Amino acid sequence: MRTQRLFMLMCLLLWATTHLYAYEERNLLQKAADLEKVKSALVMDQKWVSYPDYSDRAGWDQFLGEYKDDYIRKGEAFLNYEWKVVKATDYLEFGRSGDRDIMQNPFNKNNSAIGALFMAEMAEGKGRFIDQIINGVFASCEMTTWALSAHLGLQEIGGCFPNYKEHVIDLGSGNLASQLSWIYYFLKPSFDKVNPLISDRLRHELQVRILDTYMNEDHFWWMAFHLKPGGLVNNWNPWCNFNVLQCFFLLENDRDKLAKAVYRTMTSVDHFINYTHQDGACEEGPSYWGHAAGKMYDYLQMLYDGTGGKISVFDQPIVKNMGEYIARSYVGNGWVVNFADASAKGGGDADLIFRYGKATGSPVMMSYAAYLKSLSAKKAVPGGDPFRLFQTLLYRKEMDGVDAGYKVPVYSWYPETEFCYMTNKKGFFVATKGGYNNESHNHNDAGTFSLYLNTTPIIIDAGVGTYTRQTFSPERYTIWTMQSNYHNLPMINGVPQQFGSQYKAEDVRFDPKRMSFSADLAAAYPEDAHVSRWVRSYKLDQNALKIGDSFTLKKAEKPNQVNFLTWGKVDISVPGAVTIEVNNEKVRLAYDKNTFEPAIETVKLVDPRLSNVWGEEIYRVSLNAKKQPLSGSYTYTITTIK
Repeated sequence: MRTQRLFMLMCLLLWATTHLYAYEERNLLQKAADLEKVKSALVMDQKWVSYPDYSDRAGWDQFLGEYKDDYIRKGEAFLNYEWKVVKATDYLEFGRSGDRDIMQNPFNKNNSAIGALFMAEMAEGKGRFIDQIINGVFASCEMTTWALSAHLGLQEIGGCFPNYKEHVIDLGSGNLASQLSWIYYFLKPSFDKVNPLISDRLRHELQVRILDTYMNEDHFWWMAFHLKPGGLVNNWNPWCNFNVLQCFFLLENDRDKLAKAVYRTMTSVDHFINYTHQDGACEEGPSYWGHAAGKMYDYLQMLYDGTGGKISVFDQPIVKNMGEYIARSYVGNGWVVNFADASAKGGGDADLIFRYGKATGSPVMMSYAAYLKSLSAKKAVPGGDPFRLFQTLLYRKEMDGVDAGYKVPVYSWYPETEFCYMTNKKGFFVATKGGYNNESHNHNDAGTFSLYLNTTPIIIDAGVGTYTRQTFSPERYTIWTMQSNYHNLPMINGVPQQFGSQYKAEDVRFDPKRMSFSADLAAAYPEDAHVSRWVRSYKLDQNALKIGDSFTLKKAEKPNQVNFLTWGKVDISVPGAVTIEVNNEKVRLAYDKNTFEPAIETVKLVDPRLSNVWGEEIYRVSLNAKKQPLSGSYTYTITTIK
């Protein structure tokens, strides 16, 4: 059992993790307040809650504004909802086939129904939805675990089947627990009118599953209490700690106990901030920003509110840097720079970004948020977890009048994370990276790039498919999306990059005056690539992107292959030129026809997580070297075609 548990934990951590450069023991939260200061600063008995009481009907009418009827209608759709049963075999399916959704789909449907019914009752306030909310609460309390099957490796016993003898705090259990804590806070009197045992049962389950478990257990990897040098801390840390903090603030009214719990979350979240580079980039990509830096902001805001503003690190530069990353990674028209497991589509939650920007005093974030908001002609009904939903309602009018004239920076350079974005006046946006091949949600992609023309992706990063057991296991790099040969990188002597912290870009440089980026990729390849030096460079001119490869090999065994991933219409019929046309944007990639023989592979996208972004297929253009010298250089130039 011990071996099985270790295996599952390694799966969750993308097998093994060693972070070379990031961790810096700043401990900003612990420096902001020790345990005694936390104890004295606490706002007790939920007096920090700034939303109307359930009985304040006028207050809720004003708070919800024009959205009141929308929430009621959404809740009405669940008045006759049949609560789903998550079967034993649904949990077992993850171990059998790797399918997570068999268990997660019914679980998530129940949780969404609870959320919709809760907001409908808060909007209407007549008790019409109470019985169904009670049904949902009771169904949840009867479950052995609130954790997801894919995360039950966190159990001491391991596996993917819930153990009734222990509780797990993961993303699933934390999300549900925080929602149920808000329901307990607002609706306990209504439940008690029906039967006091309902709220008693809910309070008990929250105590044993979350409050007691958090204080008595320290083996969950995301807590980082036993973090070893080089250990990974990713979005799980602020996300889980934020959910836990909500539960404590909403449920615990003993000052001593609450202070110890709050301080414990502070020491844990400090590890996440310590792990993040000072430049603030999210190595997990824009898709994860809302769960990483975004959840850290939620945590910090909750901490601020629950201590009357006496504990805050919003003035720290790294916190602002972490926020502004999401704005700087936006290309335009819904496209973002995507490395690792991130999707190429997104942009972020405008309301969350605005609140984060307001808290840190970032005009960049506030302007970007207003810009995102301006793109939608229709006002969307605020949704999401209760905290974000309530915060959006609370701040919804403050964005009015904020300048929405966000402009993509000429360049953005993250010297520690080694991300670099460059633009020119011809509509080129080039995103490059150095890094190493054991980043969080890693792909073997040190030195890769993406190219956008007038916000349209031309040379792309495919992203990642639907998560399965294989995605977070030793089999991860058998998946094509994770491999360097399906990124915009060379195969050296027929060998792709390797997974592991030692496989990295070196001598990474950016020159803003020349608008050039370069990195030596030799160390990103294993020994059997026989490469001593491979400097990949990108130079963005006024009219072209020039890409260079300068190399020295120890042996020449197989011809080099240089790959470019793209979509749209691709033509390699003219020697020395690859033409790519996407959405009326057309470029030519010029290469030496005497050096390379081109080939094209069609990659069918059957996974909806990929096809929803790129369509039914993408293409890998391979330039295959006709000869294999021990040293030399290649040049590729990308220009627009009118």
